[in-house]
Amino acid sequence: MAVAPAPPSGDPVLTPGGAPGGDEGRPPGFPRRHGVLHCRTHDLEELAERFGTPLYVYDGDGIRERVQAFQAAFRELDFLLAYSVKANGNLAVLNRIGALGGGADIVSLGELHRALQAGIPAERIVFAGVGKTVEEMEGALRAGILAFHVESEGELDSLERVAAEEGRPAPVGIRVNPDILVNTPHEYTRTGHAASKFGVAVEDAIRLYRRAHASPHLEVRGVDVHIGSQILDVEPYLEALDAVLAMVDRLASEGIGMGYLDLGGGFGVAYGGEEGLPLQELAREVVGRLRGRGLRLLVEPGRSVVGEAGVLLTRVLHTKVAGGKTFVITDGGMTELLRPSHYGGWHFITPVRTREGAPVGPVDVVGPVCESGDFLALNRELPLPLSGDLLAVATAGAYGFSMASNYNARRRPAEVLVEGDAVHLVRHRETLDDLIRGEEIPPPATL
Repeated sequence: MAVAPAPPSGDPVLTPGGAPGGDEGRPPGFPRRHGVLHCRTHDLEELAERFGTPLYVYDGDGIRERVQAFQAAFRELDFLLAYSVKANGNLAVLNRIGALGGGADIVSLGELHRALQAGIPAERIVFAGVGKTVEEMEGALRAGILAFHVESEGELDSLERVAAEEGRPAPVGIRVNPDILVNTPHEYTRTGHAASKFGVAVEDAIRLYRRAHASPHLEVRGVDVHIGSQILDVEPYLEALDAVLAMVDRLASEGIGMGYLDLGGGFGVAYGGEEGLPLQELAREVVGRLRGRGLRLLVEPGRSVVGEAGVLLTRVLHTKVAGGKTFVITDGGMTELLRPSHYGGWHFITPVRTREGAPVGPVDVVGPVCESGDFLALNRELPLPLSGDLLAVATAGAYGFSMASNYNARRRPAEVLVEGDAVHLVRHRETLDDLIRGEEIPPPATL
């Protein structure tokens, strides 16, 4: 295999003999040994050869450590980690979280089915989302979930009717919108401000709680708040918590009590040079505010449990120079990892095997999909790889496979879970037959 041809004059300059690339953004659990990236003790080159690429690799020990870190931080309280299934709904991942005592935060009947199939008890499941259908309400009510997090008066109307027809009260908590605009990396991930589609303003929430308390078909269980995603500062959480506690006290004075307070999720992680949310600092402040209140605390982490525990392995197909840019074309792209294209999400990328002396310079790492927006990184300083080299895209355990698609009739990748000495194939790569499963060609039309 040959190195890509040197760019002509006027094109980007690759520095000869550059360093093989720093590992400052490499997450824990993925050490480099003898120049090769590993997941704990497992060589990622060997995993790619065994299972093919693109390939998601998850550090099961890392997932366990993150769940236990949350549980330890809030150990003074009656506490439930309700894992956000949308971040990564692989059955094996859900099973391991459930086995540690975790629950699930779901937003669809499909996610409920996944959580139950993975062994998470229904009484540890909360159902969020602004658009629950009657079918979803019926299914979750029959399953016996902990609570529905209601986000509008219309939803409360529907849930009350469903509960009356089912002959069992529906457990509810209102998702409160505290009107807090958080400085998250993208406007799409800000969910706690007044103009957001999510949640109910405080005064409206109080009115809905009064109504639910008076209804024979509804049972008030708790209160929910969720202000955004990839939040790196403690202060917005405390501002939201204080607003919700003030509302809880008002309702308590009317005889409407809460069993739990759900602080939501959105706990930020380190994708690049930033620091993740300081969990211990958050826990200290939250515990101080809730101590002695008799409220159970729920949180809904997703990214902060699985994000840093996953990498996407993708193989270099070709390199090319055009229009003043060097392109590294890989077999993985926006159909495997949508975040860079959709959110402008930044992921640390590194060669799985370092090559001393490889020229270093700005490159665009792009996928094979027929879209100009199909990229994993733009203008990124990387050692120029050879055709056949492997790249690891870090912090891909959350919103990676869960947002993957079959666009361009591409088959979704396999997923592997590493636990100690064991390597488990926890999702097979899709086959060509999988792409057309469920479709039918009708008889020819009669003209």
